[in-house]
Amino acid sequence: MRYSHKLSDAVHILAYIDICHDDDLSSTAIAASVESNPALVRRLMGALRRGGLLATQQGSATPKLARRPAAITLLDIYRAVEDDGNLLHVDDKTNPHCIVGGNIQDTLRVAYAEVQSAAEVQMKTITLARLIGDILTRERAKQGSAGE
Repeated sequence: MRYSHKLSDAVHILAYIDICHDDDLSSTAIAASVESNPALVRRLMGALRRGGLLATQQGSATPKLARRPAAITLLDIYRAVEDDGNLLHVDDKTNPHCIVGGNIQDTLRVAYAEVQSAAEVQMKTITLARLIGDILTRERAKQGSAGE
């Protein structure tokens, strides 16, 4: 099974832009932090821009958040970058002549819809500001323990 890292990378990009706003904000510099490639960063930044979360100017490496970090939720970011928006996916290739295979898709769709709804409710409560605050707190703790 392949996992998507789009949400994680998108949060990383937004946090980097906010925290490192006075540094190099080129896709190459951001890609070095994400440990990815600049093309992926540019694609995600394009999705974030289309999602109303990022403001960019063509030909200029000066991206800015389009809203305050406190006004951007994890759900906003998720919806901007994930293609189908579903956390869980049903295997549609099961044996329709089997009692389980013939009924599992509809059963799981109902259950997965409940999980999706609950996850989205929770994701609305987590802001980019909270995540940035946690990143900075963890970095300060590392710096403090390094000086001991």
